[in-house]
Amino acid sequence: MTNMDHGKFTRVTTYFHSLLALDVFLLFFTGYSVMFNDELWWMVEFMGGNAGVLALHRIAGFGLIVLTVFWVTLMLIGPGRRKNFKAVLPTPTDAKAFIQDVQFVLGRADERHPNARQFAGYSSDEVPLLSYVGKGVVWIFTVELVLLMISGLLIWSKVGLAQFFQTKAAATAFVTFHGLLGVVMVMGIMFHIFEHGFHPAFYPVEMKAFVPKSMMPHEEHEDHEGTGIELLSLRPTWKWAVNVAGAAVVIGIVSVLVGSIFDSGYPVPAGLTVGGGPTSILLTIGINVGMFVLLLGVVLSTYGNVLRARYEQQVASDEHDSEPEAAADGGQPRDE
Repeated sequence: MTNMDHGKFTRVTTYFHSLLALDVFLLFFTGYSVMFNDELWWMVEFMGGNAGVLALHRIAGFGLIVLTVFWVTLMLIGPGRRKNFKAVLPTPTDAKAFIQDVQFVLGRADERHPNARQFAGYSSDEVPLLSYVGKGVVWIFTVELVLLMISGLLIWSKVGLAQFFQTKAAATAFVTFHGLLGVVMVMGIMFHIFEHGFHPAFYPVEMKAFVPKSMMPHEEHEDHEGTGIELLSLRPTWKWAVNVAGAAVVIGIVSVLVGSIFDSGYPVPAGLTVGGGPTSILLTIGINVGMFVLLLGVVLSTYGNVLRARYEQQVASDEHDSEPEAAADGGQPRDE
């Protein structure tokens, strides 16, 4: 273990992160099956047709609400959680860090601000719990998820929504807003998968996100100078894997954006579209590539949890082997 191997989360947060990821992935798969039902016809059929897709989407949406309520409650009443919540709030120092980062890029600053440091080239003591970039990611995802939940609840029944807002145009606007939020959010999710799945120091999976920090040993390299990144070596498959994954992310994002314009009805109203249905085989392939990237995220998340379980078993086995054997009469064995 090195300084690079510190855990990110507590055990509860680790499990919550995995459950939230699986729920969001299910929302994406079902939501995009509705949005691109021509290009993703096989996903629609796999999930039981239109009725099955909509049912799964609503179940996943309800699961997202439950997870959110649980997390908010935990943050309010959990031991030490309010302190963590305060750590996520933006501060004036974060604004200074952003300005200094811009100056650093322009060559007008010698180094990045301490609040801008992420885990690359620094020891764990020199890196804040969350850089201003990390805080931004947290708040962007939070706002997007909240807006998705609110708009999703409002369009749960399109008939009821139209009656509530009196006009079909207002109801359609919320449907459009909900769909476009999904399009925007999928870009962040794809980049998130690429960043944490293909980082050269952690490829193919970033174990820090799966193994609780309470289980991470830190004492083995306390006398080692540096972060430990100099002890790492690239896997032979990293170069081609990162190129393939990077190309898939770009193709998937562009295809989803273009497809959301050309596909009529959802998320863009038919009156604003310039086409309808699968306009070309390339667009269909591109959208399916985007779904492959999301599926890759599910695989990496599952793989990370499998490795976590194996690591926990290994730690438990090592602790059991290190315990002294009891004497036959129940007392402590005599030292030789």
